[in-house]
Amino acid sequence: MASKRDQVILRCSVCGDENYISTRNKRNHPNKMEIKKFCPKCNQMTLHKEKK
Repeated sequence: MASKRDQVILRCSVCGDENYISTRNKRNHPNKMEIKKFCPKCNQMTLHKEKK
């Protein structure tokens, strides 16, 4: 049986750095993930989007 969780890489929308790896449930959240997280390169909270 295939896993329902999908591993995703989150990329900063400002500088483009790939800072975080997270998982999401493919069935409950079929769209790309967007979340505000801290970017160490920008040194501020920025929007991180799924890389895929």
